[in-house]
Order: sequence, then structure tokens, then C-alpha cells
Amino acid sequence: MRSSRPYKSPNAAMFWSVVMPGFGQIYNRDYFIGMVLLGLEFLINLNSHLNLVLFTTFQGDLLRAHDSVNYSWGLFYPSIYGFAIWQAYNSAKANNNKLEGKSVEKRTFFSGFFIGLVIGMDFGLFWHDGSLLKTIPLLDYPVFNGVLFGLVFGFLGNLAENKWYRRWTRKTRIMEE
Repeated sequence: MRSSRPYKSPNAAMFWSVVMPGFGQIYNRDYFIGMVLLGLEFLINLNSHLNLVLFTTFQGDLLRAHDSVNYSWGLFYPSIYGFAIWQAYNSAKANNNKLEGKSVEKRTFFSGFFIGLVIGMDFGLFWHDGSLLKTIPLLDYPVFNGVLFGLVFGFLGNLAENKWYRRWTRKTRIMEE
């Protein structure tokens, strides 16, 4: 019998959400949440002037990039972006476990990375024009700074999650024995 939800690659779902928040959910056939995320992405993108900031950043026009961004809306974008990627990946993993007849794990994957990514992107976007960061000209741009800090904090979050998770599972195994 054909399944209504065939195998979905978690990596493909994750990369579709990297392209545009909500696309990974549509790939996973989670249409409602996909449309909500797409709507939020467009709302935040329009109000924060993100496309204009990206365009002027890649042109090298720092002053115009600083002047055109609306930080009140822009600080919401990393949260939507990080959640969309995280949810798409974990939804695909849960779907595949159901197809294989396995119980759906309570554990989520890459939570530390995506929490770190969101915190780092917000930190980088908010603090991009600090005096310490002006010593490296590339980091004075809101986009580049947000991406760099997002990746650094994401890897630190992943490292912390792995250390915490290993310690937690070791403690629960000892308590069960």
C-alpha cells in the first residue's frame, strides 16, 4: 500500500528551508505551517527592508545598508529562519521513523545549533556596528556580521548540546541500572 507521506530526506528539507523559510515544510507536506512561515517571512522581509539591505551590502554600500534596515523588524528574521530550518529537518526525521515502523523519538536533532544560530544572528545584527568590530571592515555590514556570529554561535550551541546530551544520557543509564 502506498503511503501518503513517502520518505523525505531530512537534509533536503533543511536545505529547502535555508533557501526560503517554509519551503522545507512544503517539501515535507506540512502545508499549513509552511504557508504560515512563508507569510511571516514575507511580512518580516518587507518591513525590515531585508532585500534592500542584502542588495546594498553586496554592492559594498555600507552607509545605505545601515540606513535602510529596520532593526525593529529585522531582529525577528533569524528566529523565523532558524525555526523553519530546525522544524523541517526534525519533521522529516519523524516522518521517516514512522514509515520504518520505529517509534518517533522524543529527541530532536540540532537544537543546540539552531538556538545558537538564532542567538548569534541576532547578536551579530544588533551589534554589527560596535567599535571592536569596526577593525574588521567586512563585519561592519549587518548581513555578514549576522551570518558569521550565527555560524559561530551555532557551532558552539551544537558542541554544548552534544556535551550536555552525552552527560544526560550517561546519568539516566546509570540511574536505570
